[in-house]
Amino acid sequence: MAFLRSVGIQRADPYIQQAVRGLAADGIEAGLFHTSGSPGDEDFPGYRERLDRGVTPRELADAVAAWGADAAVSISLPCENALRDAVAKAFLDAVGIPTVMTPLAATMLLVDKWETKKLCAQAGLKVPDGFRADSGLLAGRGLPAPGYRDALRVQAERIGYPLMSKPAWDSTSMGIRTLHSAADLDAYLASPPEVSAVVEQVVEGDLCSVDIVGRPGSYRVLPLCWTGRAGAEPVFTFADLRWCGPRRTADAAFAEVARTLITLCGNLGVCGSVNVDMVYTGGQFVILEVNPRIGGATTLSCAASGTNTFTSLARMARGLPPAGDTVQRAGWAIEFLAGGRMPPAVVAELRNRVAVVTAHELVIDGTSHGDIVVVTLAEGEEDRTVKALTELHGATGFPAADVMGKISSLLSP
Repeated sequence: MAFLRSVGIQRADPYIQQAVRGLAADGIEAGLFHTSGSPGDEDFPGYRERLDRGVTPRELADAVAAWGADAAVSISLPCENALRDAVAKAFLDAVGIPTVMTPLAATMLLVDKWETKKLCAQAGLKVPDGFRADSGLLAGRGLPAPGYRDALRVQAERIGYPLMSKPAWDSTSMGIRTLHSAADLDAYLASPPEVSAVVEQVVEGDLCSVDIVGRPGSYRVLPLCWTGRAGAEPVFTFADLRWCGPRRTADAAFAEVARTLITLCGNLGVCGSVNVDMVYTGGQFVILEVNPRIGGATTLSCAASGTNTFTSLARMARGLPPAGDTVQRAGWAIEFLAGGRMPPAVVAELRNRVAVVTAHELVIDGTSHGDIVVVTLAEGEEDRTVKALTELHGATGFPAADVMGKISSLLSP
């Protein structure tokens, strides 16, 4: 069974290793076809093949077929790589290698933020009010449209400021630009981005995400993960604590949203995993994106629920029925940057004091952000966990003081 991957496999630790060992126990060899990192046996205990970052879908499919795969699973991100895998799926399916990935037609809709916004609104989900800014028309390519800039100005005045512009085809918070006033919009229109964008109202509230795994007729909704604050200015994805834990009012409000999302996934033919980014504000969930791939908080949701998304995807590739329905949260899971690289002795002491799911270096586009840690605890263990981490900070300086303050505030409100 081939796993298709485009970023470092460490972000899937320890769940990808568990999935691969489960396959091995059933006599199935796993192979990793990746375009980033240099994983070892401890990262992926199976066959590994590094491909060029610019590998085409056809080349990827040919490499998988040449290895002799009987089935394949896409675990790539961000969305441009999910699109690559969706095209590779079409090639692999055609030669009898079933591939767990949302079909290309649906993937192309979901990687386009404007199309996603329309799909969600049609399904009855709340989305930020906005409009599409077409790069071709703004640049004067093709059909002349002298009134196009004024049309966008009228739309902006109808919605009101501040507004946020984001590339229609990006999913990593890159290229986001805040427009605080009509003057900002004029400057934006005078020097527009090279790519088409979605311009929408700024929604302030709590950022959260949810993973949905399965195929039409059987979807599993994992627990909500809280990932920071949404506002007018973009922030680094891992700047705040990311956590999954009890938030009963929000959980109750999400139940109907989850049912609507399952219907939407079924109508699109989603197969595999999708990640939904939302803002929780005023007791309601506003949908920002529906990404046709695993999410950046997949490890967190697995840890909090006691489930393994990679095992679920592998079961689907084997033709086994995926478990459906909402997955209940088993306890707390908290993800945080430690504040630097932790010496091995500190990591060992951390593991002695709390239940550590993973602790590894976070590298994004070649830049290290220090170690990132995921810990779990049962409800009722909040005070003990805060005490253990506070003592570790006092002895070693890890977690960093600001991180320690956020953990204390979360677990001891």
